[in-house]
Formats: sequence, structure tokens, C-alpha cells
Amino acid sequence: MAEDEQQHEPIPDEELSADELIRQLKVSDLLLGTLASLVQLGYAKLGERDLPDARLAIEALRTLTPVLEDVAGEDQLRDLRQATANLQLAYADAVVKSQAPASALAEEHEPD
Repeated sequence: MAEDEQQHEPIPDEELSADELIRQLKVSDLLLGTLASLVQLGYAKLGERDLPDARLAIEALRTLTPVLEDVAGEDQLRDLRQATANLQLAYADAVVKSQAPASALAEEHEPD
């Protein structure tokens, strides 16, 4: 049988089309996944010492989390809030550490 004459096997029910996946996806699930990714990205930016991007991730988390109040589970919201708080603390620590060498250097050059 020629390749173009072969019958295509039916797609199993487990393999849904992109359209079907979109229809089944809840916006709240997408938002939760996106916010979880923002937490991870925020930590990665802190590791790279990219404080402006880390701050942007925190601000996005703080802005979007309340949108999920009535649609996400309490456990999910609690975990998201805790992750955001931890990221904020890590950010604050990174800001202090980034300023410490500069202030120490300034003190060295001050006239006595």
C-alpha cells in the first residue's frame, strides 16, 4: 500500500486536539500556572541579580493573586501568597546586600 493510501489511525481520546484543550482549560488554572511560573522566574532573576525584573515579578504576583480569590482553592491561594511573601523577603535581602558594598565603599572614601 502506498504511503498516501494508508489509512490514518484514529486519535485516541487521550490525545485531544488543541481546540478541545482550549475549551477544557479554565482561566483560573492558566493563571495559577502562570503565577507559579512567575515565582520561579522571580527567584531566577534574584539569582542573576536582576532586581528590576524580580521586582516586576513580585508586583505582578501581588496584582493578580486577588483576582483568583473567588475561583481558586484556599490551599492554592495560601501557597501562592506564601511563595510571594518568601520571594518578597528574598528580594528585600538581595536589595540590602546589593547596597552594602556601595555603602561600605562610600564610608572608605569619606574624609576623616
